[in-house]
Amino acid sequence: MNTKLNIKNRLCTMPFVVCLFMVSALGLTSCEDLFEQDSEYVIFDGDNALDNAADTIYSVIGVLNKLQAIADRTHLLGEVRGDLVDVTDATHAELRNVALFDIAEDNKYNNPRDYYAIINNCNYFIANVDTTIINNRNEKIFLREYAAIKGFRAWTYLQLALNYGSVPFVTDPILTKLDSEKDYPRYGIQEICNYFIQDLAPLVDVEMPGYGTIRSVDSRLLYFPIHLLLGELNLWAGNYKQAALSYYNYISKRNGMNSTYPIGIARVGWYDPEWESIISYSGLLAQERYSDDAELITMIPGDSIPSEGYYSELRELYNSSEENDYKASLIPSKSLRDLSHAQRFCYVDVSDGGEKDTLYAPEKIDWVSTVMDMSGDLRLFNSWDIQENFVNKNDEKVEYQTIEKHQTRNIHIYRRVMVYLRMAEALNRAGYPAFAYQILASGVNNNVIETEVIPHYSADSTFLRQFDFPNIRYQLNTPELDAMGTTAANVNTIGIHSRGSGWASANKYYQMPVDTLLAKTDSLAHIAWQQDMVEDMLVDEFALELAFEGTRFYDLMRVALRRGEPAYLADRIYARRGEQNAASMKGEIKTDLYNSDNWYLRWNGEIGLEPAGNK
Repeated sequence: MNTKLNIKNRLCTMPFVVCLFMVSALGLTSCEDLFEQDSEYVIFDGDNALDNAADTIYSVIGVLNKLQAIADRTHLLGEVRGDLVDVTDATHAELRNVALFDIAEDNKYNNPRDYYAIINNCNYFIANVDTTIINNRNEKIFLREYAAIKGFRAWTYLQLALNYGSVPFVTDPILTKLDSEKDYPRYGIQEICNYFIQDLAPLVDVEMPGYGTIRSVDSRLLYFPIHLLLGELNLWAGNYKQAALSYYNYISKRNGMNSTYPIGIARVGWYDPEWESIISYSGLLAQERYSDDAELITMIPGDSIPSEGYYSELRELYNSSEENDYKASLIPSKSLRDLSHAQRFCYVDVSDGGEKDTLYAPEKIDWVSTVMDMSGDLRLFNSWDIQENFVNKNDEKVEYQTIEKHQTRNIHIYRRVMVYLRMAEALNRAGYPAFAYQILASGVNNNVIETEVIPHYSADSTFLRQFDFPNIRYQLNTPELDAMGTTAANVNTIGIHSRGSGWASANKYYQMPVDTLLAKTDSLAHIAWQQDMVEDMLVDEFALELAFEGTRFYDLMRVALRRGEPAYLADRIYARRGEQNAASMKGEIKTDLYNSDNWYLRWNGEIGLEPAGNK
């Protein structure tokens, strides 16, 4: 259907920069209709070309400013509706209602106008920037900003579609009342992805702008790399081979020719088989720096003090503090703790004359407190800390929670290991589950691809060899090399599961799924069966690696939609407090999550899926 959106504007004759600031700071964010402004001003329509550096850079900064308005919301809608966190008695009503899928139109997390504020500013920039101007080196001087703005718009539209299901699609700037009264089509996730795959494709090799440091933040962390966006869009669209290649292209081209961007060797684990000490390699949590091997790729910065406007609430929601009376609002769910506990930590001892002894940590280790169960995967322990007898300012003993991933005012969006996980997901669905498994178990280089992947899919060897991970630049870590000192050995890659569960490649409990009988009788059916099994492993790895990062609901949604199984999402969310409490959780979540239409928000009849009776 088409949707008519109303907007009230008056033209002004103010200088462009001032007017653009007003649209960036005030536009499209208030009153009754989706595109209505409470500002009296819009960009002057008589001289609107973006043809000088000051206006162009200022425009990019203005869009970055508006992205701050949706950063917390994007995270919370993606995490609180999932199965990895739970609310507490301290959680405020609007956020609790998000967790219970009871999101009214006046809930502060249900405000699509903020997304369209970004989109309209992007549309204006795209329509008016002059990308033909060249410098004395014959380079198009505004092409980087043009690519960055197109990336912002594509990412914002994807977030809209994921949260609302069906959204008004507008690619021209709305500047007048007449513009606002046009009929705009509704686009769903598939249409959004298809449009922006075509829109971004010509810009894949355009570098992002470089503005140095902005208020202590390296500006290179503020953009959405085009190859990475194309991976996301193709993954949601079901173009799995192209998605995998796009993720690979980001990995291989991020740092230029003959460079690397490996998984890294960061991990947390038991230092010895006595299970009495922990070793954690730096880099397990994303640091806010930019380098060739930086874990963090993209973030949206928050302001440093509440009075500055876009101050992130995530730190206060996840962590105990004096400001929240030491009561965190979001805690690790029972299902996440159960999943972490269920992993078998594998320790390979090579200290006895070179002989390997493979050991497994006990299934119950309360090393720190009665709250922290340190058996299984250790990434939860590394990110989550509970002090049971913390003494507050009133000399009272309270429970004090710290989530290490939220000790920053900035909202992290993409990071390196996430890219490898997404590439593994795409490769698995493209028909190569053994490739995906190796990313989880050992890490990959060309030797792994030749010996552990291509023999299973020899007919597709040409495609698979496009994933070029030269052995000399991607060196796998092993227990033997690790014992000798990984720095000296120049190793830089481990399996992702090894980041928290020990040596996954040696773990008898973490093997490539094989149905021997099916493999003998129907190889295609066997691959299809393996795809589902490996996808389940990936979904668990998403939880272990990406908990508290704002992606869980979207990850479950993507897999459930792909399989046509709403229960894949629903059953996990109903069991966030444990399988034994799923029935009571269904009672609290009165929305039927087995109906996928109920996964999406609606607002004012202008955005969101139509009620079933109107379709």
